[in-house]
Amino acid sequence: MRVDRFLSNLPRFNRQQVRLLLVEKRVRVDGKVVSDPHTDVLEFSRVEVDEQVLQIGKPARYFMLNKPPGCVSATRDPQHPTVLDLIDEPHKDDLHIAGRLDFNTTGLMIITNDGSWSRRLTQPQTKLPKVYYVETEQEIGPEYAVTFNQGLYFAFEDLTTQPAELVLLGPKLARLSIVEGRYHQVKRMFGHFDNKVLRLHRESMGPLLLDDALKPGEYRALRTEEIHLI
Repeated sequence: MRVDRFLSNLPRFNRQQVRLLLVEKRVRVDGKVVSDPHTDVLEFSRVEVDEQVLQIGKPARYFMLNKPPGCVSATRDPQHPTVLDLIDEPHKDDLHIAGRLDFNTTGLMIITNDGSWSRRLTQPQTKLPKVYYVETEQEIGPEYAVTFNQGLYFAFEDLTTQPAELVLLGPKLARLSIVEGRYHQVKRMFGHFDNKVLRLHRESMGPLLLDDALKPGEYRALRTEEIHLI
């Protein structure tokens, strides 16, 4: 949000007062005096007027987790351990999951407190691929790749999935790349051929790859260069 709009939305200032505050250089964003009304104010920005703090600001946090099976992709669950139970960090209530995984699905999970960043990562409009390693009960035929690329109609949502890319790795092994995250989407896609998914493991989300050094249940903070990829 622009700083002039941010200030104008507060009950204490009208637009004329905001313009005057900026001209008189009485506004600071993240410690820097600003006079340009187009200056961005983010949810993590610290905003001050005449040394009075209007928005405290907080550090943005980004974590990569190797999700184990038998773990719920939720912040709280009365019956099962959650992925946040695996995170030993302060103020965990501020964190949310960017792209959930099913109970027994394993692999890359991203956990953050940056809502706009996580939306860029997960929204279908950005077309960032989510890549999964898949093991199935029956053999995977060549018709799977053609059908997945054309899109499948999901009657419950009344929609057709966006094109997905399937690469065969073996008779019952494949790597699937999708740009959506519909409910049980991968399992439902293979279910179209009455083929049960026995193992599902997410390897990457867009440019973010699961760190091979992370054992199931382990996590680490994202590096600065990884954050800037999104």
